[in-house]
Amino acid sequence: MLPNVTITPAAAKFINRIVRFSGMPAGAGLRLAVTPGGCSGYSSEFSPEAAPAAGEQLLEVGGVRLFLGAESRLMLDGLTIDFVETATQSGLSFIDPNQQACACSSADAAPKVGVTKIDVSSIGRGRPAPVVAH
Repeated sequence: MLPNVTITPAAAKFINRIVRFSGMPAGAGLRLAVTPGGCSGYSSEFSPEAAPAAGEQLLEVGGVRLFLGAESRLMLDGLTIDFVETATQSGLSFIDPNQQACACSSADAAPKVGVTKIDVSSIGRGRPAPVVAH
C-alpha cells in the first residue's frame, strides 16, 4: 500500500532538481529511505535513481517520483515533505501533523531532526556529488 504523502512545492522543486541534474534518464526518480531518528523525528537518506529497486514501490505526487521501500512507506503515511532553508541548514523536512514537538531538555541543543543536509554544490550543472544524509 502506498502512503498518503503531501509534498510542498518547495520540496518538489528541490527533489526534481536533484533528479534532473543527476544525469539520469527520463523516468528517473528519488530513492527515499526514511527511518525513525532522534527525539520524535525522522532521518532520511536519498539518491537519484533510474528505477525502483526490488521491493520498492513508485509513488508519484505532484510531478515527483519517489522510490520507497516498505519501512519508508509506513513512516511517510500522513506526513508532509517540505524543503526548509535557513541561514544554518537546508534540506527535506518531514512534518507529522499528529505528533507533538519534543519537550526534552536536550531538544534545544540537539540538531533539528527530520532535516536532511546536502552539499549545495550537488545542485549544480553536470553530475552532482553523491548525496549524503547526516
